[in-house]
Amino acid sequence: MIVGEKYSHKHRTEPPGSRQGPYGVGRYAAGLRDFLRERPRVQLFGEVWNLRLSRAKVYLELRDAEGALPCSIWRNDFDALRLGEGALADGAQVVVAGGLDYYAGSRTSSPSFTFAVSGLRVAGEGDLLAQLDRLRKTLDGEGLFALQKRLARRTLPRTIGVVTGESGKARDDVIAGLRRRGWQGRLVWAFAPVQDRHAAPRITAALQDLAATGEVDVIVVARGGGSLADLFCFCDETLCRTVALLGVPVIASVGHHTDRTLIDDVAALACSTPTHAAESAVPVHCAEARAEVLAVAGRLSVHARRALLHRAQALGRLSRAPGEHVAGERRRLHQRMREIRAAGRRRVEHERGRSRRKALVLDRKARAGAGDARGAAQLNALAMALAAHDPDRALERGYALVTDRDGEVVTSASAARATGDVRLRFGDGVVGATITDDDDRA
Repeated sequence: MIVGEKYSHKHRTEPPGSRQGPYGVGRYAAGLRDFLRERPRVQLFGEVWNLRLSRAKVYLELRDAEGALPCSIWRNDFDALRLGEGALADGAQVVVAGGLDYYAGSRTSSPSFTFAVSGLRVAGEGDLLAQLDRLRKTLDGEGLFALQKRLARRTLPRTIGVVTGESGKARDDVIAGLRRRGWQGRLVWAFAPVQDRHAAPRITAALQDLAATGEVDVIVVARGGGSLADLFCFCDETLCRTVALLGVPVIASVGHHTDRTLIDDVAALACSTPTHAAESAVPVHCAEARAEVLAVAGRLSVHARRALLHRAQALGRLSRAPGEHVAGERRRLHQRMREIRAAGRRRVEHERGRSRRKALVLDRKARAGAGDARGAAQLNALAMALAAHDPDRALERGYALVTDRDGEVVTSASAARATGDVRLRFGDGVVGATITDDDDRA
């Protein structure tokens, strides 16, 4: 705007009628082409960016910290340099020789300005790539690459924040990836420029704003493909340190498969495309998960009904068990009572029979006892009669019993004389005696 204002002011101060022309556009463009081609041939030193190879030419931009210049070289001249595969790439420092050229265009084609390269040699690794490598090693040495990767990511986030360009294709890719997952949460957009020198601070501020809400579960930083120069804002040191220190997981999707920026290293996860990043933010397929949950819920419902039926049956059995137990005990008691009554009857009959037998025995004994009394009287009479004939009784009345020394009874006087010595047994004892002849004569 300042240049434009100066340009307008300069022409406003020109006096009327001082402008030449009018000229035809083609004539003026041809004059400009000739003017530029007449400029001296020079050598330029800078870094290669946006290298593109076509069938006819090789296009690139030569840059340094103060400016940039579009360059081109014929494909035949480029192949003749024999630089080798990979020798010339974005960020490489080169020295080119050539001059300015201008294509005037036509009614059907656009004009173009370029620095026509006639010679080129590789000077070494570019300053930006060397700076990027040093910064990568510094951040890694400070442990910033590991901080985001330690954060836990929710399997099913409720709110997803997205930092991307407002009109870029990455926005549609993120939406498509989330739809493919069947995710129905809340999406919070933080639009920011994703290319130029103002991009890194704006992206940093957008990340901080999303994390400060406290409601975002994961943040996706998405940008489509481009040259390394276009993606260089995602290598900003302040941006990378901010991402590393955020408490919310950040999923980076910057560029294509072959692109690698510093934000990919510090983020919790680096994806090749915005669609892949959206799918990684929601690891589960929500529609399939819902179907699986419904299926599990159905199985659980069937299982619950079956378990409830089994439990009801078990409770029914348990509720009937006391009555059945009481009924069983009642039956057992009745059976026991019948057994006791039967046993009592048997015992009574047994005791009755036993009593009858005892009564019979006692009766017999009584009758026998009565007969024994009569016998005793007879025995007494016999005893008295026997006592009357007992020799001892006679001895008690004064009689004596004569026996020889062997105890044989001597029943006659002749036997006594023959024996000589005899024994006289009285009622109160035995004495010896000798038979003499005087007695015989007497």
